[in-house]
Amino acid sequence: MRREILVYPDPFLARKAAPVAAVDDRVRVLIRDMFETMYAAEGVGLAATQVGVGKRVVVLDVSPVDETIAPMAVVNPEIVSRNGSVTGVEGCLSVPGVQGEVCRAETVEVRGMDEQGKPLRILAAGILSRALQHEIDHLDGILFIDRASSSAAASAK
Repeated sequence: MRREILVYPDPFLARKAAPVAAVDDRVRVLIRDMFETMYAAEGVGLAATQVGVGKRVVVLDVSPVDETIAPMAVVNPEIVSRNGSVTGVEGCLSVPGVQGEVCRAETVEVRGMDEQGKPLRILAAGILSRALQHEIDHLDGILFIDRASSSAAASAK
């Protein structure tokens, strides 16, 4: 089921999401709905907070940019290490029509669970690193415009 994507300045987007206690059928339905919503909006990532759910769940499919990376869902994602820095252009389904330069870690290690509740460890670089950081920021109530150059932030706000 496609869900509505919240748009800035919806106050829910500034809320910090709660950890998922257990990956059950309700979480799997949320993940399926999030993938459907993300694909319909032609995005490469989506956080549960963007569809009004205060749980730490993200879905990503960066294959349009890097076809070697399979779509993934991550429950309770946590960045455990960051290395380097790189600046790149970002946009967001919750801030339509706005793009901005954002400095992110070049590589990250993320731990969490898959949609079966099994532990995941992701070593990410490139677009996957940027997308993971962007979506995990959403779970912490941070939008890319909070980190972007002042011109991007000003045009959104």
